[in-house]
Amino acid sequence: MLITQVDFMSPFYDECVRLRYDILRAPLKLNFEVEQLEKEYIDYHIACYDLHFNLMGCMVLTPQGVDKIKMRQVAVDEKYQRHGIGKKMTVYAEELSSELGFSIMYCHARKTAVPFYAKMGYKEVGKPFKEVNIPHMKMEKQIKH
Repeated sequence: MLITQVDFMSPFYDECVRLRYDILRAPLKLNFEVEQLEKEYIDYHIACYDLHFNLMGCMVLTPQGVDKIKMRQVAVDEKYQRHGIGKKMTVYAEELSSELGFSIMYCHARKTAVPFYAKMGYKEVGKPFKEVNIPHMKMEKQIKH
Protein backbone atom coordinates (compact mmCIF):
# COMPACT_ATOMS: atom_id res chain seq x y z
CA MET A 1 0.00 0.00 0.00
CA LEU A 2 1.17 3.51 -0.84
CA ILE A 3 -0.12 6.64 0.90
CA THR A 4 1.03 9.85 -0.72
CA GLN A 5 0.12 13.43 -1.51
CA VAL A 6 -1.37 14.15 -4.91
CA ASP A 7 -1.27 17.47 -6.72
CA PHE A 8 -4.34 19.66 -7.06
CA MET A 9 -5.90 19.46 -10.54
CA SER A 10 -3.80 16.42 -11.51
CA PRO A 11 -5.36 13.22 -12.90
CA PHE A 12 -4.77 11.69 -9.43
CA TYR A 13 -6.70 14.55 -7.81
CA ASP A 14 -9.53 14.06 -10.32
CA GLU A 15 -9.68 10.37 -9.39
CA CYS A 16 -9.92 11.33 -5.70
CA VAL A 17 -12.75 13.77 -6.42
CA ARG A 18 -14.64 10.96 -8.19
CA LEU A 19 -14.18 8.65 -5.18
CA ARG A 20 -15.27 11.39 -2.78
CA TYR A 21 -18.35 11.95 -4.90
CA ASP A 22 -19.21 8.24 -5.08
CA ILE A 23 -18.77 7.57 -1.35
CA LEU A 24 -19.77 10.84 0.31
CA ARG A 25 -21.88 12.89 -2.08
CA ALA A 26 -23.91 10.62 -4.37
CA PRO A 27 -25.70 8.81 -1.48
CA LEU A 28 -26.92 12.24 -0.29
CA LYS A 29 -27.79 13.37 -3.83
CA LEU A 30 -25.21 16.16 -3.56
CA ASN A 31 -22.83 17.37 -6.24
CA PHE A 32 -19.60 19.32 -5.98
CA GLU A 33 -19.92 22.95 -6.94
CA VAL A 34 -17.10 24.33 -9.09
CA GLU A 35 -16.46 26.99 -6.44
CA GLN A 36 -15.97 24.31 -3.77
CA LEU A 37 -13.33 22.50 -5.79
CA GLU A 38 -11.58 25.72 -6.86
CA LYS A 39 -10.94 26.51 -3.17
CA GLU A 40 -9.04 23.22 -2.75
CA TYR A 41 -5.85 24.60 -4.31
CA ILE A 42 -4.66 25.54 -0.80
CA ASP A 43 -5.37 22.07 0.60
CA TYR A 44 -3.23 18.96 0.98
CA HIS A 45 -4.65 16.00 -0.91
CA ILE A 46 -3.84 12.50 0.29
CA ALA A 47 -4.47 9.29 -1.62
CA CYS A 48 -4.00 5.63 -0.71
CA TYR A 49 -3.23 3.10 -3.45
CA ASP A 50 -2.87 -0.67 -3.55
CA LEU A 51 0.13 -2.40 -5.15
CA HIS A 52 -1.53 -2.17 -8.59
CA PHE A 53 -2.03 1.59 -8.12
CA ASN A 54 -5.79 1.30 -7.67
CA LEU A 55 -7.17 4.11 -5.53
CA MET A 56 -8.39 2.72 -2.21
CA GLY A 57 -9.05 5.92 -0.28
CA CYS A 58 -8.41 9.63 -0.05
CA MET A 59 -8.82 12.68 2.17
CA VAL A 60 -8.33 16.42 2.17
CA LEU A 61 -6.45 18.50 4.75
CA THR A 62 -7.38 22.18 4.95
CA PRO A 63 -5.19 24.59 6.94
CA GLN A 64 -7.18 26.63 9.49
CA GLY A 65 -4.88 29.35 10.66
CA VAL A 66 -1.38 28.85 12.03
CA ASP A 67 -1.76 25.80 14.25
CA LYS A 68 -4.95 23.95 13.21
CA ILE A 69 -5.67 21.77 10.21
CA LYS A 70 -9.02 20.24 9.29
CA MET A 71 -9.24 16.67 8.01
CA ARG A 72 -12.23 16.38 5.71
CA GLN A 73 -13.75 14.44 2.83
CA VAL A 74 -12.32 11.14 4.07
CA ALA A 75 -13.46 8.45 1.64
CA VAL A 76 -12.55 4.79 1.34
CA ASP A 77 -13.71 2.71 -1.62
CA GLU A 78 -16.43 0.32 -0.43
CA LYS A 79 -14.45 -2.79 -1.40
CA TYR A 80 -11.58 -1.65 0.87
CA GLN A 81 -13.61 -0.50 3.88
CA ARG A 82 -12.92 -2.20 7.21
CA HIS A 83 -9.34 -3.04 6.16
CA GLY A 84 -7.56 -0.31 8.15
CA ILE A 85 -7.23 2.12 5.22
CA GLY A 86 -8.88 5.01 7.09
CA LYS A 87 -6.66 4.44 10.12
CA LYS A 88 -3.47 4.36 8.03
CA MET A 89 -4.45 7.49 6.11
CA THR A 90 -5.27 9.29 9.37
CA VAL A 91 -1.89 8.39 10.88
CA TYR A 92 -0.16 9.59 7.68
CA ALA A 93 -2.20 12.83 7.77
CA GLU A 94 -1.29 13.46 11.42
CA GLU A 95 2.42 12.90 10.76
CA LEU A 96 2.39 15.11 7.66
CA SER A 97 0.46 17.86 9.45
CA SER A 98 2.85 17.77 12.40
CA GLU A 99 5.83 18.04 10.02
CA LEU A 100 4.15 21.02 8.37
CA GLY A 101 3.96 22.74 11.77
CA PHE A 102 0.34 22.17 12.73
CA SER A 103 -0.36 21.14 16.32
CA ILE A 104 -4.09 20.39 16.25
CA MET A 105 -6.04 18.29 13.77
CA TYR A 106 -9.81 18.27 13.81
CA CYS A 107 -12.69 16.99 11.74
CA HIS A 108 -16.45 17.10 11.55
CA ALA A 109 -17.13 13.39 11.98
CA ARG A 110 -20.38 11.86 10.90
CA LYS A 111 -22.11 10.36 13.94
CA THR A 112 -21.34 6.87 12.59
CA ALA A 113 -17.60 7.68 12.47
CA VAL A 114 -17.29 9.12 16.01
CA PRO A 115 -16.22 5.76 17.54
CA PHE A 116 -13.50 5.39 14.86
CA TYR A 117 -11.99 8.79 15.64
CA ALA A 118 -12.34 8.25 19.40
CA LYS A 119 -10.22 5.07 19.06
CA MET A 120 -7.64 7.20 17.20
CA GLY A 121 -7.39 9.57 20.19
CA TYR A 122 -9.75 12.31 19.00
CA LYS A 123 -11.91 14.04 21.60
CA GLU A 124 -15.44 15.32 21.11
CA VAL A 125 -15.66 19.12 21.12
CA GLY A 126 -18.94 20.92 21.70
CA LYS A 127 -22.36 19.53 20.90
CA PRO A 128 -23.55 17.41 17.98
CA PHE A 129 -24.69 19.40 14.95
CA LYS A 130 -26.10 18.80 11.49
CA GLU A 131 -24.01 19.18 8.36
CA VAL A 132 -25.43 18.19 4.95
CA ASN A 133 -28.51 17.07 6.93
CA ILE A 134 -26.54 14.39 8.81
CA PRO A 135 -25.61 14.39 12.53
CA HIS A 136 -21.94 15.29 13.05
CA MET A 137 -19.58 15.88 15.97
CA LYS A 138 -16.46 18.02 15.99
CA MET A 139 -13.51 15.80 16.94
CA GLU A 140 -10.05 17.18 17.78
CA LYS A 141 -6.59 15.82 18.55
CA GLN A 142 -3.29 17.34 19.65
CA ILE A 143 -0.78 16.06 17.05
CA LYS A 144 2.35 17.94 18.09
CA HIS A 145 3.61 18.34 21.62
